[in-house]
Amino acid sequence: MKKLMILAAAIFVLCSGIITSANPQQSSTVEFHPVIKEFNILLQQDPIVRMYVTEMIDQLPEGQKNVKDVNDFLSQLNQILTTAPKFSKGEVEVTPLSNLLVGMMNTPAGFHALRNEKINNMLRKILKTWAEFLNSEKSLYVLNDSPGGWKSKEAQKFLKMDDYLYDPNDRYWGYKSWNDFFTRKVKPSARPIAQPDNNKIIISPCDTTIFNISYNVKKVDKFWIKSQPYSLQDMLDNSPYTDEFVGGSVIQGFLSPFNYHRWNSPVSGTIVMAYVKDGLYFSQAESQGVDPSAQDKSQGYLAHVQTRALIFIKADDPEIGLMCFMPVGMVEVSSCIIDPKIKPGYHVKKGEDLGYFQFGGSTQCLIFRKGAIKKFTAVKGRFYKMGEEIAIAN
Repeated sequence: MKKLMILAAAIFVLCSGIITSANPQQSSTVEFHPVIKEFNILLQQDPIVRMYVTEMIDQLPEGQKNVKDVNDFLSQLNQILTTAPKFSKGEVEVTPLSNLLVGMMNTPAGFHALRNEKINNMLRKILKTWAEFLNSEKSLYVLNDSPGGWKSKEAQKFLKMDDYLYDPNDRYWGYKSWNDFFTRKVKPSARPIAQPDNNKIIISPCDTTIFNISYNVKKVDKFWIKSQPYSLQDMLDNSPYTDEFVGGSVIQGFLSPFNYHRWNSPVSGTIVMAYVKDGLYFSQAESQGVDPSAQDKSQGYLAHVQTRALIFIKADDPEIGLMCFMPVGMVEVSSCIIDPKIKPGYHVKKGEDLGYFQFGGSTQCLIFRKGAIKKFTAVKGRFYKMGEEIAIAN
C-alpha cells in the first residue's frame, strides 16, 4: 500500500507540472513554465517520444548520470529557462543546456531521439523561450565582477574585452541583455579587413578555427559517414543555385562560445538570396562516436541538418561569381539572425555586417563554384580573426 501511495504521488507530480523541492528546509514548490508543461504533456501522450527520452536518460553511463529520471530532466530544463551563463573557461561548463544534454546526446537512444521531429520541435520552442530570457534585462545579473561573472578581471582578460565596444562606467557596460553582451561589436581597429579594395582576397567572415577544406564537392553525398563529405543538395536546401556549386569547394570553421559572434561579408558583392533554414539542434553523427565536446566532431554533418542561414552573394569579382556564406547554429540557442538590410539587391562591402549568432557555439561554411579559388591560404586547425585573409580567387 505504501508503494502504491508513493507511485500515485509521483504520477500526480509528473502530470500536474509541479516541481517539489527536494530540500526539506524549503517547503515551496516551483511550477513548470508553460513550454515545459507542453513537453510534459507530449511525453505523456506520445509513447515514442516518452520511450526515446526515457531511454537516453537510462543509458547515461554510471558516473555521468546528471539526470535521474524524466521529471528531473524537465525540472532542470525549467530551471535553465531563467538561467544566464556564468563565466568559465570550459566551453561545455559555460553552456548550461549543453552541460545537461551532452551525456544524453552520446547515448544510442540520444542519437535517434534528437532527430525525432516532435522532440526537435519541442526543443525549438524551449530554445526560443530561453532566448526571450537571454534577450531581457533579467539576464544581466551575470555581468558582475565575481569569480563567475563576466566582468571579473579573469573573464575580461580571457575574452580580450579591450577589442570590444562597451561602456566601462556603466553597471552592465551599456549592454541591454546577456545576448546583447554576447553579440557585442568589435572595435574596427581590432579586426582590420585584409586588402579591402582587392576583390581577389577573401576574408574570414567570423572569428573561426578552420575545421575542414574540401574540393570537388558533389551534389549528393553520404554526409553522415565518418569522413563527413559535403552534399550540396542537402546543405543548400535544394536551392535553385545548387548546380552552380557542383565540383566547387567548401571551407568550414568553428566558433567557440568565447569568440566574436557577428558575421561579416567575406567578399564585396550583391545579395542574391538570404534566409534561415530551420533544422535540428542537438543532433550528432554516430560515425564520430562519443563526443564530450557536444557536436564539435560532427561539424560537417551539422552543415546539412542543423538550423542555419543561407546567404548567397554575387561577388564583384567575376571569377568568384556566385558564392554562399552559411552560418550554422550549434547547441544552446544558436539563433541565426540575419541583418534586416541583407536582402536581394543590396550591395555589401567586404567586411560589412551580415548578422550574428545568439548564444551558443557555432560553425560556418563558405561555398564556392568550381574554378573560383586559386588558393586557400587558411590552414586547417588554425584560428583566424574576422577580416583575415583565408583565400585568393583566380
